[in-house]
This record gives sequence, structure tokens and C-alpha cells, in this order.
Amino acid sequence: MNIILVGYGKMGKAIEAESLQRGHKIVCIVEKNDVSKLHINYTNNADVLIDFTHPDSILENIRNYATLGLPIVCGTTGWNHAIEEVNAIIAAHNIGFMYSSNFSIGVNLLFKLNKELAKWMNPYPQYDCFVEEQHHRYKADAPSGTALSLANDILTNLARKNCVITDALQNRSPKEEELSVGYIRGGEIIGKHKVSYSSDIDTISIEHFAHNRRGFALGAVIAAEWIQGKQGFYNFAEIF
Repeated sequence: MNIILVGYGKMGKAIEAESLQRGHKIVCIVEKNDVSKLHINYTNNADVLIDFTHPDSILENIRNYATLGLPIVCGTTGWNHAIEEVNAIIAAHNIGFMYSSNFSIGVNLLFKLNKELAKWMNPYPQYDCFVEEQHHRYKADAPSGTALSLANDILTNLARKNCVITDALQNRSPKEEELSVGYIRGGEIIGKHKVSYSSDIDTISIEHFAHNRRGFALGAVIAAEWIQGKQGFYNFAEIF
């Protein structure tokens, strides 16, 4: 499989290493600020494009990628507000698009556990639910896309919570129906996510700690393999 890699920071370099390990080839590397330099000629030898860039430019980037006619794997987070527009772009160009707030296999298993735990906790209103996450100080969005995915799945499956609240809690306490999502940015933390249910008797938690970027990179390459020959908008969780 021949890969165009857009974004060559720490994640881009990790994806390159995992791709080579699995017998693939990187045919083009584009820095996140040079997307406009992508040219249709790159598609002659490419099978897929993998993007890990920045949320501020992702919509314009996807418009550029779509004209290449290649399937896209997108690991950039922080653009949920543009999901419908991206869906329309993908449909108009009849290409495959794979997105996830987190390409780690472990995190996607956490997603499944989180949904089930929320259902199990419905009959026990004495437990209040909240989400916590930590990342390195260079991360461009907060809360993380992974934390918001966990939170949205809780809202879907836990009847007593109906909205996410983050920075507003600097000035007040949360209401019972609000799901608090907290975040920390500091140092070189790769990624930590935790969902907790706490009562006056005890606390139940599920959590995931990433030790390095290899898990995210491997998942992105697996997604690139899976999306070959497909059209439409997919989420990485569908692989599982």
C-alpha cells in the first residue's frame, strides 16, 4: 500500500514507522502547513492519504484531499461541528473516509466498555458520572476528541445526564443533569482518559493510559488498510 502522509510531527513519524513495519511505502510526506502543494500527480502511485494536522484547517484540507480521489484516514480532532459538511464532501466525490477521535485499539475497547457501563449504571442514581483527560502541553484542542466521544456515549446511554459541561464550571458547580468533562495540559503526557461513577460509598472507574504513540499510529495504518475499496464515511470503531 502506497501512502500520502500529511502532517509530519510526532504522530506522523510514528505512522511512518508503523507503515514501513507492515510492508507499506510512504510515497509523499506533506507538512501540515503545505497542504496546498498537494498535486493530482501524487495519486498515480498512492492508495490512501493519512491526515494528522490541525483542526483549524481540516475542512479546507479535506476539500483539497477529496479532489485526489483517494480514500482518507483522518486522525485530526476538534472539528465535530463540521461533520455534516465533511459528509457532504465525501459523498460528492464518492471516496472512502475513516475518522476517529482516537485510533488506539485500547481506547476503542474503552469506548465499548464505556457504553455498556453507562447502561449498567442507569438504575443507580446515587452514582454521579464524570470524565477526566490529560494530554501534553502542545495539544491544540481541549477537551480531547476522545473525551468528548466518551462523554457523548454517556449522554446516549445514561438517562440522568443530558449535556456536557467543561469551562463553565470555573464559575459555578455542575447541575445534576450536566456531565463534567475535565482536562489537563502539561509536559509530555501522551494521553490519559478516565470515566468515573462516584457515590458517598464508593467509586467505579474505567481508564486508559497511553504509554507511547505506537498504538495510535498502528490503528491509523490498520484503518488505511481497511478503507481500501470502500466509499462513504466510517468510524474506526466499526472495525471492531
